[in-house]
Amino acid sequence: MPSAMEGSEGGEEGEILRYEETEDNNVSPTDLSELLKEGTKESHDRAENTQFVKDFLKGRIKKELFKLATVALYFTYSALEEEMDRNKDNPVFAPLYFPLELHRREALVKDLKYFYGEDWKEKVQCSEATQQYVDRIRHVGQHEPELLVAHAYTRYMGDLSGGQVLKKVAQRALKLPSTEEGIQFYMFDNISNAQQFKQLYRARMNALELDKNTKERIVEEANRAFRFNMQVFDELDKTGRSLTEEAQDGGFPVHDGKGDIRKCPYYADKLGKAGPGCPYHAAVALAKQPLVQLVLAACVAVAAGAAAWYIL
Repeated sequence: MPSAMEGSEGGEEGEILRYEETEDNNVSPTDLSELLKEGTKESHDRAENTQFVKDFLKGRIKKELFKLATVALYFTYSALEEEMDRNKDNPVFAPLYFPLELHRREALVKDLKYFYGEDWKEKVQCSEATQQYVDRIRHVGQHEPELLVAHAYTRYMGDLSGGQVLKKVAQRALKLPSTEEGIQFYMFDNISNAQQFKQLYRARMNALELDKNTKERIVEEANRAFRFNMQVFDELDKTGRSLTEEAQDGGFPVHDGKGDIRKCPYYADKLGKAGPGCPYHAAVALAKQPLVQLVLAACVAVAAGAAAWYIL
């Protein structure tokens, strides 16, 4: 379910999940993009520090749980994009309607076909927490369309930011094909430059003719959206505890959860972006091999015997 959460309370791992990579000197504190950025910081922190998101960032994501998260995304985006289609000509939302560039439903269908097969519709169902999220999106789209801005901002800007890091984590941890099956959700083929597109999107938000009260309601709704996401994360985390552990590729950790995932030499090497692997990760992984542990144990025993003989 996660895409991108901004900020991290006292932790470094949140630094890789930012909506705003650069400062824009042309914005005003009263612009909607700035109000959303400042007004949702606390929610970003809490969502990012849920157990599910932290485990995901460390590569501790079981395939079955990733599949369930994809199902949750499918129902969420189906509702969101149907309501966006309904309001595509409404001036309170129309400037943010980018179906070709942003819509995720069809990409999620491809992912579900990959994970569940052609009869995927018969195998998936909307969870309780996801249904509550969906119900809220439906209400907003039909009764308060100006608040759709909050849900679109929360989801799509996240997908274009930290979601791209999560894509790499999932691909590595779950040993998904290099041809990107199973992670189509994260692929934005019609956006050539994500940073430029996000700047355009924020500019469109700031140009919406909204009064102060409506802007405040949008910020409040964005915080509500984060709460729905956290409920889905918690639901997934509880489900994950009942699933059997799945072995990671060779026992190598994907990310230790500290600092910028992109700066880990081992991780970058596996993506073909850096030189030799991280010695620490390699040593830890090697030490975990049964044969190596047996040899080490034998060496310790021999050394202990020799020391005892020498002392005597």
